[in-house]
Amino acid sequence: MKLTLRELAEKLGCRLIGNNSITVTSVSSLESARSDSLIFVEALEHLDAALRSAAAAIIAGEFASATSSKPVLISAHPRLAFARAARLFRDPAGNRTIHPSAIVPASAKFGKNVSVGPGAIIGDNVKLGDETTVGPGSVIGDKTIIGSDCRIDSNVTIYPGTTLGDRVIVQAGAVLGSEGFGYVRDAETGRHERSPQIGRLVIENDVEIGANSTIDRGALDETCIRQGTKIDNLVHIGHNVQIGENVIIAAQTGLSGSVTIEDNVIMGGQVGIGDHARVGEGAMLGGQCGILPKKILRGKGIIFWGTPARPLREYLKELAFLSRSAKKER
Repeated sequence: MKLTLRELAEKLGCRLIGNNSITVTSVSSLESARSDSLIFVEALEHLDAALRSAAAAIIAGEFASATSSKPVLISAHPRLAFARAARLFRDPAGNRTIHPSAIVPASAKFGKNVSVGPGAIIGDNVKLGDETTVGPGSVIGDKTIIGSDCRIDSNVTIYPGTTLGDRVIVQAGAVLGSEGFGYVRDAETGRHERSPQIGRLVIENDVEIGANSTIDRGALDETCIRQGTKIDNLVHIGHNVQIGENVIIAAQTGLSGSVTIEDNVIMGGQVGIGDHARVGEGAMLGGQCGILPKKILRGKGIIFWGTPARPLREYLKELAFLSRSAKKER
């Protein structure tokens, strides 16, 4: 896609300084900038290097408002404006098609400009919204509803009855709506028999799910991932989990069944949370935190660390105490 700086400034809500007719075709880093690319800087100390680069234009803060040697788009949040510009330049895949090798039943209902890749399988009564793409080898189960402008990458499996909102991204290999890990033990025989896993999975607007992540459907009711949440690669989310809005979950994190994560929580990598635990709004969990079953963790803006998870200051005090104790015993 090609955009003039005037068009970019209008779409991004930026104030433009310099030639507004210059055409830009991509975003890039400062080091790999070309004469048709857009870069960004967030601090004054990097501005000179950006101005010397080959880039066509720069996104920067008010600190760059006095420059004139290169066009500048002034934004209060340069990194955010740059991210939005990158989305604008993404190939819109204009002539989307249904590949001849894809299996699409007559009962499926597609919106405008939908793409289904080679070898994909679409179940009965599936609905795909406008501009949605389904990658090669993906399987979309019966009665699944996927909203508009979604991107389902290759080899994704979505179990029947799952609902996805608009602008959802699901990266390769993810599995959505699979049966949860629920069993009842027969005391007489010692055998474990499967509990019903007949609920559903609901994923709201603007959610992103990383490669090879798995999200189980509800046992009897639903698992729900609310709008704006971003989930990294290799994350497992168990049945009946409720995740709030704008939550960030890093790779290799595991959430047991019936966990509740409130809005704006941030989790580092390899966090483990026991069943029926609750993490309060705005809490931040450091890498490899462990939260015990049924535990309630509250503390907006507080960083938690360790297992069992406690505030970072408390965790560091404990480490210091153990270190001093060990020295005394030597």
